[in-house]
Amino acid sequence: MDFLETIIQKKVKEVAAMPQETEKVVAKRPSFYQQVKERPQKMHLIAEIKRASPSKGDINQAIDPVTQAQAYEAAGVSGISVLTDQQFFKGSLADLEAVSKAVSVPILCKDFIIDKKQLIRAKNAGASIVLLIVAALEPARFVALYQEAEALGLEVLVETHNAAEFQQAQALGAKIIGVNNRDLKTFDVSLDVSVALAPQPSEAVYISESGIRTAADVLQLAPFYHGVLVGETLMRSNRIAETAADLQVSRR
Repeated sequence: MDFLETIIQKKVKEVAAMPQETEKVVAKRPSFYQQVKERPQKMHLIAEIKRASPSKGDINQAIDPVTQAQAYEAAGVSGISVLTDQQFFKGSLADLEAVSKAVSVPILCKDFIIDKKQLIRAKNAGASIVLLIVAALEPARFVALYQEAEALGLEVLVETHNAAEFQQAQALGAKIIGVNNRDLKTFDVSLDVSVALAPQPSEAVYISESGIRTAADVLQLAPFYHGVLVGETLMRSNRIAETAADLQVSRR
């Protein structure tokens, strides 16, 4: 059994025990998609709050998510990703809710979403974007969850890792498509994944995820992608403003 299968098996049990919430009216946030379309000349940064991961272990357990999020916002990031999986990433919906009350930028709920219950809980906690991982979902389930998320007024970052998954995202008409440089089955990471897929210009917004550490990495991706999602590099940085500035390069 690979890592992703292990995580999904645990998530199925977690979701089964999860209480069903009623959708709440929440404050509207700016659209990440529109933000990128209005400023296509820059590489947009989604800065992540990630305490730990299965591949790296503890990254920054002592972090105060609100302080970190406020530092990200002050650094001009285009969005903030909050890990909410507890078992493998030591995050929580409480982290997301605290962050959502402290900043005004778009907020991504980063989790292994397999059920509408999770979509509603993410929205109620303040997320404006949710992650759907193509590799974690059967095709019909992927389509259904995408449609349910849109019906809830959520933007969707569709995560892919190979050409077949990328084509699934495009066929659905996904507006925000991510390419994860980390293989969730083995946790191997290579920017070559994003380079190999090299999306052609379209109405979609393309984001490269994982393994991005330097301005040189971002510049390598800039001809094909509108932005990057960065977690570990920022979580380990003692100079968030400088690190974030380095990663927000010009695409032109």
